[in-house]
Parts: sequence; C-alpha cells; structure tokens
Amino acid sequence: MTTDFQQGRIALGVRLREIRREAGLTVRQLAEACDWAPSKISKLENGKQTAAPTDLDRWAAAAGQPWTATELKGRLRGLETAYRSWRRQLAAGHRPVQDALNVEYTRSSVLRAWEDAMVVGVLQTADYARAIFKAYADLNQSVADVEEAVRARARRQETLYQPGRRYRIVMGEAALHARVCPPSVLAAQLDRLSGVIGLDTVELGIVPLGARVKIPPANGFWVYDERLVIVEDWHAELWLDSADDVALYLRVWETIAESAVYGGQAQRLIARARAALDVA
Repeated sequence: MTTDFQQGRIALGVRLREIRREAGLTVRQLAEACDWAPSKISKLENGKQTAAPTDLDRWAAAAGQPWTATELKGRLRGLETAYRSWRRQLAAGHRPVQDALNVEYTRSSVLRAWEDAMVVGVLQTADYARAIFKAYADLNQSVADVEEAVRARARRQETLYQPGRRYRIVMGEAALHARVCPPSVLAAQLDRLSGVIGLDTVELGIVPLGARVKIPPANGFWVYDERLVIVEDWHAELWLDSADDVALYLRVWETIAESAVYGGQAQRLIARARAALDVA
C-alpha cells in the first residue's frame, strides 16, 4: 500500500471521527446505529480499513448528517485515484475494468509494457485470455463475466493495427513457458506472438532466462505515453500520473528492455518454447 494512500485513508478516518463526535455519539452507539461491530468503527477512524461508499452513506445518516456523505465519498474517490483495489474494481466483474483500460489505450500513441511471467493482454488469444480471466475470477471470488471480459480485451487489439500507434512490449522468457492454460492453448498463443513480430506498430522483446539484468524484474506495468503508469499487484492496481513516478517507470522499462532480444532472436525463443509443448 502506498504511503500517499495510507495518509489519505488516515485523513478520511479523522474526518469520520469528527462527524461522530459532532453528533455526540460514542463508538458503540454509532456501531449499533450502523449495525456494525464496534471494531469496524475503530478501524475506519484509525485508517486501518478502507470504507466502501455505502459505509460512508450509513455513517453520515447514523450521525444525523446525511449531507456529509457527498464530501466523504469525494475524499474516498481522491484517495482511490491512484490505488484501485481489485476487490472494489471486480465487484461488477472484469468487463468494466477492461472497458476502463480500453479508454487509456485508445487515447495513447506510444505504449510501453513489461510483464515477466504472462503474455500481455493486448497480445492474448481469446482462449488464453479466457484462462487468465477465469483464474483471476476464482482467486478474487469475483463476478465470473469471463466471456464479456474476453470480448472487451479483443476489442482492444484493434489498436495494434492503427497507423501512428506504437507498442513497445517486453516480456520475460518465463511468459512463454508458464502453463497458465492447457498446452494446446499455449501453443496457439505462442503462434500468435510469432505473428505479431514484424508488425510496424509492435516492437516485441523477450528477456531470456539467462540474460544479465541490471535490476530485479518485478511487477508488470504499462506506461501510456509519458502521462500515466498502471502497475498491477495481487491486491490492487496503482494508477500513477505524477511526473516523477512516470519518469521512474520509464527508466525501469528502458533498463529492462536493454536485456531483451528482438526480431529473429525473439522468434527463436518463441519457437523453442513452442517445440517444448509437443503439440501439433
């Protein structure tokens, strides 16, 4: 969790405490009014738990100040501008998440990506994407709108063929071997990767397993032009738009890209992974 996010959550908690005290309510009284355990009140006021919008509505109403709900939800949106938990994002399934990303793709000209152990979404086949969405829906116990999410991701791939757009994608060799789907699906996915090498809009690099790397490869991320970075972690996405953050991730990307191979050398790595599958 980022320091900025935590500080924002603490500030929201301070405001919640103010509202409770202005109403003359104890922690226990407010908990009873909201039908919560008192521990939830304490966690929210001390910045130990992130409130849901419905929590803020209930808090404001129980304190007799329903008009403060708008202010409180504005504070919540502010602190979630950068930090977007998967729990919240996937409450309505993967499709809305994909639609939001599609907007960023269509408004960007140069897109840089790093992914260590999975094929990046914009290059995924439908079957590979289906396996990924199913796995994450199971992990997060979220709405399993897999087919809608696959279609949304497929629409994004139309941007691969639009003149004037540039994709600079670097992946780890492990992504070519990870059995996140059946072997036949992975084989078709590797064939797809071979097919995009040579597109004038795509520069695909692979970091070989034995390559010398200057920094430890870590979380996957995308850089949209020089205005936005989206970093994925198990619990959340970070949407970073400060100049310093964007500059840092551009340096990270350039450093990792130095260790990648391209063109014919990348094709050979893909072909080797494909042959290892022993699938016709």
